[in-house]
Amino acid sequence: MTFNNNTVSVVIGGTSGIGAAVARALMQRPGRVEIASRATGLDIADSTAVAAYFRKLGPIDHLIVTAGSAAPGGKISDIDLGTAKAAFDVKFWGSVVLAREAARYMRAGGTITFTSGFLARRTVPGTFVKTAMNAALEATAKVLAKELAPLRVNVVSPGLTQTEAYAGMTGEARDAMFDRAAATLPAGRFGQPEDIASGYLFAIDNPFVTGSVIDIEGGALIS
Repeated sequence: MTFNNNTVSVVIGGTSGIGAAVARALMQRPGRVEIASRATGLDIADSTAVAAYFRKLGPIDHLIVTAGSAAPGGKISDIDLGTAKAAFDVKFWGSVVLAREAARYMRAGGTITFTSGFLARRTVPGTFVKTAMNAALEATAKVLAKELAPLRVNVVSPGLTQTEAYAGMTGEARDAMFDRAAATLPAGRFGQPEDIASGYLFAIDNPFVTGSVIDIEGGALIS
């Protein structure tokens, strides 16, 4: 995909973490980068607000969705279903609504790239909400790649990445988690936002990639 001064890329969740890394990379290219997130006032669980956002933006070329949600963990007997449904409203349904509304304004050659996570295809007890949410998003992206063609729709699936997402943990617990990952992952390290950002650029740049899940997880799926 050739970028020019009229290219408009929209990064949802672009104020922190992986989304911010994607936005920084896109800012090195010609064109305009629009960033939206909860921090900027956009609630992607609000379909009316999402529709108004894209109506105001007008024609766009690329949509990158990195916005996530705080999915509850634990055994099914302990999960609060209200909290689980709220997580789906943001991560899954929010992504679907973003794609629906953005596609109305997307120019020829446009792309939509979602974000899932390696738990979509790795069985870990206590993570069924994240697993179901991300697996649903990966399956939906493949359907949308057919429905919205010739627009291209893909998914980037990150592994453990050092971002603000883990700010709620104690420093000791967070360091232990990253140290454990570096010791056990085949890549010998945990991810950085820039590592993951390269996957979104690949999905945008390669015109022969659609309906794909791009795994960037340090080998977690083969461990």
